Amino acid sequence: MVDPALYLIPAQLSDGDLTQVLPQYNFALVREIKHFVVENVRSARRFLKKCDREIDIDTLTFYELNEHTPIERVASYLQPLEQGHPMGVISEAGCPAVADPGADLVAIAQSKGLLVKPLVGPSSILLGLMGSGFNGQSFAFVGYLPIDASARVRKFKEMEHRILHENQTQIFIETPYRNNTLIADMLKHLPPGLKLCVASDITGAGEHIVTRTIKQWAAQPPVLAKVPTIYLLYK
Repeated sequence: MVDPALYLIPAQLSDGDLTQVLPQYNFALVREIKHFVVENVRSARRFLKKCDREIDIDTLTFYELNEHTPIERVASYLQPLEQGHPMGVISEAGCPAVADPGADLVAIAQSKGLLVKPLVGPSSILLGLMGSGFNGQSFAFVGYLPIDASARVRKFKEMEHRILHENQTQIFIETPYRNNTLIADMLKHLPPGLKLCVASDITGAGEHIVTRTIKQWAAQPPVLAKVPTIYLLYK
C-alpha cells in the first residue's frame, strides 16, 4: 500500500538501462501510482513503460506541467492527492523540481500541508559537481546563461567574482545545439587560469567528465555537437 503523497520520481538523464541509475524501490512505487504530473506526457509514458512493460498506460491520468502551464491551473492538479490518492511527478530528465517547473507544484503541496516524498535518482548538477573536483561545500547553479553577447560576458564576470571572492563553484547549462557557441565564448572571455569542467552525457554510454584550465581547453576545444552537457567553473 502506497502512502498518499506527492512522489518526486527521477527520470534517466540518458538512454540506457534504468536499473543502473534508479533503485528498485522506484520501480515498485510507480506501479502503484495512477495519477502523474509530468513535464511531457509522451516522454513520461515512454519512461513508465521502461520502468515496467506491464503498466497499463491507458488507465493512468496525466497532468502536463511545463513553462507554458498557467500557474493558476497548477493547484488543481493536486486534487487526487487531496482525495487520498498517491501522485507522482516526472520531469523530462533528472530530478523533479530541481531547475524544473515541478517546483511550483511542490510549493503548493507544501503550502497545503500535503506530504512530499523526493525519491533517489540522478541529478546532472550533483553528478557533475561530484566528478569535477571542485568545491562541493559552496556552489551555485545559475541555470542558463544569457543569450545576448554583452549580457553573457557580464555573467561570466559575475561568476568569476564569486569564484575568486566567495570560493564558490559555479554550475550552469546550455541548450545542446548552442554548446559549441558557449564553449567558444568561454574560451574567449574567461581567464586562462580558471578551471572549466565539461560534463557530457552523464550516466550515458558516452559519458565524458573532464576538468581542464581555460588555457588547456583553448589548445584542444571540446566538440560537443548536441550532447546534453553541464558546465562547472572554479579556480
